Amino acid sequence: MKDQHYEITICSDSVGETAEAVVKATIRQFDAHQVKTKRIGHIKHEDEIRTIMESAASRGGFVAYTLVQPELREMMREEAIRLGVRAVDIMGPMMQAFIDTFNDSPKRKPGLQHEMDEDYFKRVEAIEFAVKCDDGRDTSALLKAEIVLIGVSRTSKTPLSIFLAHKGLKVTNLPLVPEVKPPKELFLLAGSRIVGLTMDPDKLLKIRTERLKAVGLPFGAKYAAMERIMEELDYAQKLMNQVGCPVINVTDKAIEETAGIIMGYL
Repeated sequence: MKDQHYEITICSDSVGETAEAVVKATIRQFDAHQVKTKRIGHIKHEDEIRTIMESAASRGGFVAYTLVQPELREMMREEAIRLGVRAVDIMGPMMQAFIDTFNDSPKRKPGLQHEMDEDYFKRVEAIEFAVKCDDGRDTSALLKAEIVLIGVSRTSKTPLSIFLAHKGLKVTNLPLVPEVKPPKELFLLAGSRIVGLTMDPDKLLKIRTERLKAVGLPFGAKYAAMERIMEELDYAQKLMNQVGCPVINVTDKAIEETAGIIMGYL
């Protein structure tokens, strides 16, 4: 396999994000840099599946799919058998388990995950909130937020805020700097609404040094000095203790992992 290149084709009668997420999570479990993915969404006709499967057969890969229309799923199964291509039904077994267990019938409507319903508009509002209030730009928003992230610079506050906003949560974040007095609103919040983010000093030093390179600042600036980093982390920890919030060490944690921990607090 090391000398060959393969392609996993991702098919959906909607956008295909669900199947793609499963495929990418699987790829990460292997040393599979030579495996590429190709996503094909909004499939409507059986002829499209025939073409897709013939292409997949010629490339030597396999297919992962989320198809809610019965005729499209049946065509996928038939073409997989005809061409000898492995096809993995991501959603089918889950839907069947739901039918068998709860004696219910699916709507068989593609794209329900992306329907513009109440949850959709809640996510949009949360994203707009996170962008508007990023990096402590609107301290009055702290009182309106469901979650307030605090931490020193480069502890993933902004990307984490946006990720959580996509889950429909109103999140704002506040950078902690020893020379800047925290806004009074922070001390009016219950500790359970605040989450502190910290990081191992060596890792933070490495990230900040790379940041200096990216913005063209000279190496050795105070921002990326270990003494300064220790000073900031010590200050941040004392403030987190003062407000009584949980603290997460985000060193080597993916955004998704940290977000999962935070959502477990709610």
